[in-house]
Amino acid sequence: MTDLNKPNRTPTDSEIAAKQHTEATEVHRQQVSIKAWSQKLLVVILCVASFYGGWKSYESNMVNECTANGGKMIEGQRTMLCQSLQ
Repeated sequence: MTDLNKPNRTPTDSEIAAKQHTEATEVHRQQVSIKAWSQKLLVVILCVASFYGGWKSYESNMVNECTANGGKMIEGQRTMLCQSLQ
């Protein structure tokens, strides 16, 4: 059944093109949004990994410095202490 209040006509080429352009824009926006979130997540993961790597490197340097000066590392509850053996 057709609606008698609406004229029965076919859309013009410009109307079809405008609709396709609008649909393509919506898909593009969704892809950009997903891409932006994945990039943000990747940046956060890389920042955390970099911070952890720097932290472990610092700890390793402190242990090496302590042993080079004739000390011994003692692990506390939350800290590591360098105790002189003399």
